[in-house]
Amino acid sequence: MADIVVGVASSHTPQLSSGVDMWTDHAERDQRAPRLLGRDARYHTYDELLGAAPPQVAGQLDRATWDAKYARCQAAIASLATTLDAARPDIAVIIGDDQRELFLDDGIPAFACFAGPQIIDHKPPAEDFARIPKGIQAAYWAVHQDEPAAHQVQAGLGMHLAEQLALADFDLTVFTQQPHGRTLGHAFTFPRYRLGLDPGTPIVPVFVNTYYPPNVPSAARCYALGQAIAGAVASWPASARVAVIASGGLSHFVIDERLDRGVLRGIAAGDATALGAIPRAALRSGNSEILNWITAAGALAGLHATVVDYVPGYRSPAGTGTGMAFAQWTPPLRPSDRSQHV
Repeated sequence: MADIVVGVASSHTPQLSSGVDMWTDHAERDQRAPRLLGRDARYHTYDELLGAAPPQVAGQLDRATWDAKYARCQAAIASLATTLDAARPDIAVIIGDDQRELFLDDGIPAFACFAGPQIIDHKPPAEDFARIPKGIQAAYWAVHQDEPAAHQVQAGLGMHLAEQLALADFDLTVFTQQPHGRTLGHAFTFPRYRLGLDPGTPIVPVFVNTYYPPNVPSAARCYALGQAIAGAVASWPASARVAVIASGGLSHFVIDERLDRGVLRGIAAGDATALGAIPRAALRSGNSEILNWITAAGALAGLHATVVDYVPGYRSPAGTGTGMAFAQWTPPLRPSDRSQHV
């Protein structure tokens, strides 16, 4: 029988990997955005957000503050990498969203699983890469290498997940061939390049459509999916130590600390009701990647959740940036050993 032995979740924003020198470049992109999802779950212009920015933002935009926050994030990533390595997983189920990397207008499934022998990630052609903003280019090492890289897939577990999820009334799109010219997305490569997932550890990519309406699942549906994934892993007859990894989020491109901290409290407490009640309107744009975390929380409900750190990475006076968060799930502790840092 397979056992889920560890879980980790991490933001994967370019802000984590570009270096602080590029935070102003990220902020300039925010200023050019035609609309940004605000803390009221409505879309606004940058100027509208600037006029309503929380008062604490102005004091968090100096270089010393940015350097300190960046250092905290790197320490949190290192902590997650240590936890993942110590668990010695045989397989990693990675839960993430695709951002028009594998899925385009010829088909965007609500939920999908790749179950071929391997899947490739690669950088875009040089002429396309040159058009990418400098700040994102600077962080590309965290999601794609200079040469194409093959990620081995545990196809047997992938097929078993698909079968068991169908029996649990989840309609999962299964594909075994990578569409020509398309790459495995950054949500799925970040665990290898930044969280230290051993290249020899096969993965099972589980895709959640968080970004693209109309078929975006609810928070409650995602939590239930995670629970079904846990049941499917437990029923797989092979003996294996399985890690569950989620990447993405939390709130961006406008930081919503109240939303983020509520999500993290729900995860730390194992509060399925609170996580499932987050309204759809709040889970749009970059905030939508919180659904990856909620799915992972459902799959990892049997383990003890700890929030490693939460860093609101404000990068503009309007309050844009990323709520950078890091969490882990490990075997349950004794009551006296429990700690939560939200």
